Amino acid sequence: QVQLVESGGGLVQAGGSLTLSCAASERTFTYNMGWFRQAPGKEREFVAAMRWNDGRTYYADSVKGRFTISRDNAEDTVYLIMTSLKPRDTAVYYCAADVPPPLGPLDRPHSYDYWGQGTQVTVSS
Repeated sequence: QVQLVESGGGLVQAGGSLTLSCAASERTFTYNMGWFRQAPGKEREFVAAMRWNDGRTYYADSVKGRFTISRDNAEDTVYLIMTSLKPRDTAVYYCAADVPPPLGPLDRPHSYDYWGQGTQVTVSS
């Protein structure tokens, strides 16, 4: 059972930046990792993902050019660097781990085996 703990959320003004961290309880360097978010009354949506074998990254169109996913395999930590934040980025942000073998496309929640508890990001206008 992989435990994922997100941190780094908070309140920020529009145009500001935040960096979210996701620390894993075990070695994750062979896991695909993703970030999702869920706003009140909305479905969970894909934000970003990174494939473990070649480091390829994927982003939702709504965050492309503003958010960056990265990982530190030595620390078993995944980051989501968020810049130029907008009020519509307000949501609970979740990290997720896709344990081998891969379950499917990295932009789908069902492709992931484990989830963190989430961290709130609020962007004020």
